[in-house]
Amino acid sequence: MNHLFSPFRMRSLSARNRIFMSPMCQYSSAHGIPTDWHLVHYGSRAAGGAGLIMVEATAVCPEGRISPLDCGLWNSDQASAFIPITRFIKEQGAIPALQLAHAGRKASTRPPCHGSGPLAGSEGSWQTVAPSPLAFAPDYTVPKELTDADLQKIESDFVAAALRAASAGFEVVEVHMAHGYLLHQFLSPITNQRTDRYGGCLENRLRFPLQIAQAVRQAWPADLPVFVRISATDWVDNGWDLEQSLELCKQLQLIGIDLIDCSTGGLVPDAVIPAAPGFQTGFATAIKQRLGIATGAVGLITSPIQAEQIVATGLADTVFLGRELLRNPSWPLSAAQQLKTEASWPVQYLRAA
Repeated sequence: MNHLFSPFRMRSLSARNRIFMSPMCQYSSAHGIPTDWHLVHYGSRAAGGAGLIMVEATAVCPEGRISPLDCGLWNSDQASAFIPITRFIKEQGAIPALQLAHAGRKASTRPPCHGSGPLAGSEGSWQTVAPSPLAFAPDYTVPKELTDADLQKIESDFVAAALRAASAGFEVVEVHMAHGYLLHQFLSPITNQRTDRYGGCLENRLRFPLQIAQAVRQAWPADLPVFVRISATDWVDNGWDLEQSLELCKQLQLIGIDLIDCSTGGLVPDAVIPAAPGFQTGFATAIKQRLGIATGAVGLITSPIQAEQIVATGLADTVFLGRELLRNPSWPLSAAQQLKTEASWPVQYLRAA
């Protein structure tokens, strides 16, 4: 039996295989509204055989965008624009999923294609927010420290965005707690220096991210899954690490989160990350084995044999592919051929099967 192409059950859903597309920002939206680019981009990966298509980090409010070209879900026009995308993904046999995000102190930046870095005032910059008034880098603006009222609004924004995602036809949402964005900023002692009930000890630093996860889980249909993406380590001494991640995931499991999408890093610009094939898989394995919750491995997973070995040996339940699916939208179909197993080819492409 080929494990990579075995179905994966999640509540009422069954993914046709264990190959999931990672959320990757396209910086191609207009006023938060997805465009034809998104339909073709995500649709081609669904036609290419992936089991689940995770739409890029989608801001729950305007100030939560990484850049002005990010997708958003703070109004009904944005939700409506996603409907053709989710419909097409489903028609190709894949599960449409969406990552809910708030960039915190890493917001208000130029898209990479425009040079990255913080926006200038003349470029339409906006005030960033964070747990504590600590800039991401010397050239970034100091964020505003969030008040209790601000936190209540952000929680409401996540819930409203989740409801819009459901109305747009998404069947999975993922809460973004990784890569140095807002919820990760609350988790790490490096970026969270608050002295109230949201800062200090681990229990306090977990509090707001867990509130968001619980609110989304309660708002989301009970028969559909909710994922959480974490950075399992900051790769920095005295920062966020695996042991703290395990406690977070234990609490997420109690809330009813269905899968932990295990990434790393992103909190600070100068972390030394030992990138190598499968370098993050061990974090997914540790969380899966110690807690029994489903995990997804991500990070330089490029070959079918490598992906099959991760799933077949129980290192993770699924693999999330990012850049490899940018290079080859039909990677799952090619992988099935290499592994000598069957895959779901679009009828239009059967002559190539």
